[in-house]
Amino acid sequence: MINSSLSKNKEIQLLMPKNYLTVLILLIILLGISIIASLAFGSRTIGWNELMNGLFYPDVQSHEASVVRQRIARTVFSIMCGAALGISGVLMQSVTRNPIADPSILGVNTGAALFVVLGISFLNIGSASQYILLALVGAILTAIFVFGIGSMGSGGATPLKLVLAGAATSAALSSLVMAIMIPRTNVMDQFRFWQVGSVGSGNWSSISTFLPFLIIGILIAFLTAPGLNALALGDEAAQGLGVRTGTLRLFAAFGGVLLCAAATALAGPIGFIGLLAPHVIRLLIGPDLRYVIPMSALSGAIILTISDISGRIIGNPTELEVGIVTAFIGAPILILITMKAKMRTL
Repeated sequence: MINSSLSKNKEIQLLMPKNYLTVLILLIILLGISIIASLAFGSRTIGWNELMNGLFYPDVQSHEASVVRQRIARTVFSIMCGAALGISGVLMQSVTRNPIADPSILGVNTGAALFVVLGISFLNIGSASQYILLALVGAILTAIFVFGIGSMGSGGATPLKLVLAGAATSAALSSLVMAIMIPRTNVMDQFRFWQVGSVGSGNWSSISTFLPFLIIGILIAFLTAPGLNALALGDEAAQGLGVRTGTLRLFAAFGGVLLCAAATALAGPIGFIGLLAPHVIRLLIGPDLRYVIPMSALSGAIILTISDISGRIIGNPTELEVGIVTAFIGAPILILITMKAKMRTL
């Protein structure tokens, strides 16, 4: 009886979601449109002919073509950061079984920011790899601390306790960041644009630094997806299916923190992408993480790129940092999700 039920469960798991291909094609089209828009719109709008010249005719050296070529790196960087944050959100929500888990809500972004500020202030760091290393250490320590605090008391790490622990930790770490920066004007000047979150500093050097961390995080996400699917049934059910829940949680959490820390180190603490992308995808195709993970990467890339374009258009002739745009969009959606979910676990 047990064997037959397990085999049926495996057959169900192997089925592709009904509308997966439709949603995938739609997301690819939206991503293509957002890429073209990112190259065309900004403080200076580029026409179609100039856009083609910048992309496919390197001999053309007009100002418009040069602007397009400069925007290519920014667009690629935005897509990578959005994908990383989208996957990070999926992993954190799955590990904690918390439908509103997100790097920014759980304070992981702020922990990464604190260690970057410490590095700028006391270690005189300046390279992208140094930023990522310190951000990773800060993000890991903060994640451990928040999960530890949220697990105290009866009921373990409930969604509400994790969110409260994350909010309190984030507030405390933000105060430390300000305390370190205020007496150091040079640190404040270097940090103030980074802390609101922006992809404007993206270049080919930061992309090459970011790429290995993105690849490792994606591999971890795909390797842990089947086990996390089982974990969604509960710890006892997952253990009955042969899943080592402790090792799985540790491995998946590391992948989520790695992706978040790398993106935060290079682009600043951009919030709500890790919350929005997985929820949109689960709403469209269901909960199977083998499909949710790649689709959340696409969704996160689209959301962040469109937010960046919106910030450039709204703030013209300068720009509104993308972290402000995502916060403006994400805060009311977080309230709606919380009200709808009623703090249920996944």
